[in-house]
Amino acid sequence: MTKEEIIKMQISRIEKEIRDTPYHKATEHHHGILRAKLAKLKDDLDGPVNRGGGGGVGYAIKHSGDASVVLVGLPSVGKSTLLNKVTNAESKVGNYDFTTLGVVPGMMEYKGVKIQILDLPGIIEGAAGNKGFGRKVLSVIRASDLVVLMTDVDRIGWLEKVEKELYNSGIRLNTKPPKIIVHKTHKGALQIVDPYYSFDKEIIIDVAKEMGLSNAIIQFGHKIENVDRLIDGLSKTRKYMAAVRIITKIDTVLDKKRLDKMEKDDVILMSADKNVGIDEFKEKVWLGLGLVRVFLKKERNMEADKNNPLIMKNNSSLDDVLKRISSQMRDDVNRAYIWGKSAKFPGQEVSFKFLVFDEMEVYFGR
Repeated sequence: MTKEEIIKMQISRIEKEIRDTPYHKATEHHHGILRAKLAKLKDDLDGPVNRGGGGGVGYAIKHSGDASVVLVGLPSVGKSTLLNKVTNAESKVGNYDFTTLGVVPGMMEYKGVKIQILDLPGIIEGAAGNKGFGRKVLSVIRASDLVVLMTDVDRIGWLEKVEKELYNSGIRLNTKPPKIIVHKTHKGALQIVDPYYSFDKEIIIDVAKEMGLSNAIIQFGHKIENVDRLIDGLSKTRKYMAAVRIITKIDTVLDKKRLDKMEKDDVILMSADKNVGIDEFKEKVWLGLGLVRVFLKKERNMEADKNNPLIMKNNSSLDDVLKRISSQMRDDVNRAYIWGKSAKFPGQEVSFKFLVFDEMEVYFGR
């Protein structure tokens, strides 16, 4: 029996024990240990591949542009059609499963930002266990900035199933990481700093040990709601990503009441052939990526260069902008002046800690 087969057997046993053990206050500690063991085994099974590392299993993708987005969904939901609509790619389109056997990239330009869109092979139930190109697909998802989940009007329930596959592989969608800081130490065993009383300390210590921690200070930044979030906070293999959800082929729905039931704030109803939902898709991808355009001024009284924006994350500071321009420039300037919607007045002087905003104009000087 191979190592992989042994780990899969252990995973199966623990999953059964979790299902067979009712969850309540008395069993919370035991559930925590079981779930921590399960998380560690799944990490061991995946190796570096699903965590964005090597191993020769993932697709070799050359990323380009300012950000990368992956189209993920069931086979034949219209990923190739969408890709062809919004980019310069030519992805084969067919009405049978697994039309796309490789990864087809295309470049979408929106608001001056170049966004690489990757059409992946259709993901199916069991992908986390490597069914249907599972691990190859998951490795590309992990290396990207945003995931687009797609299904069609006849298989809406699959959205939840696809999300479950991603969750089982350690990908967390539209959620922030738990605020748990781990300071590893050379000695002193495990010390817990939890002013929010999330769990009994024994639970935290035992879960941490199962996750491979022995000497460390574990500090909570807020109350942790459940054991799964505790495990996520202690794991190094979780990937937190923005997600956009799409239901395609809505032009085939004749019953308006059925269509109304599909409408939700976080779901795009699309018919790529009819150009329905395309503009909303572009805008939601833009918002999900959390990018902003920063326009630089060469001279304080000159117009900013609007043709070549600097693309930054929306939580970046002007100090980050300087580092992006040049590692040496920070020593050459000591003032920053900004223009735009979040400036109190045109040419406001701000500190380098000031956060960027979309379409900010900035001049750095002495």
